[in-house]
Amino acid sequence: MIFTTTNTFQNKEIIEYLGVVSGMTYNVNYSYKGMSFKDMFNMKKYYSQIEGAIEEVKEATFQKLSDNAAKLNADAVVGISVDMEISAGGAVMVSVTGTAVKLQ
Repeated sequence: MIFTTTNTFQNKEIIEYLGVVSGMTYNVNYSYKGMSFKDMFNMKKYYSQIEGAIEEVKEATFQKLSDNAAKLNADAVVGISVDMEISAGGAVMVSVTGTAVKLQ
């Protein structure tokens, strides 16, 4: 499955628009997972945990997007928009939306 934020492909033609597809993943309490009490005050470790959580949630979200596009027999998803939310309460949410298409 090909993903792009643009609406076109170089050297490929979109022959059919199949519909809007999306994926969303939500993870709670990522920030303290595997950290000691002392680690919670180490900002480098804390931000490293946040980065890891975002990457994990983002990958799961793109897999859901791919699964939903595959249900429509799509070759690619164009015009992808990614939204991320990180709350102070320790939650990460990633939402991805795009248009499933068939390519020639």
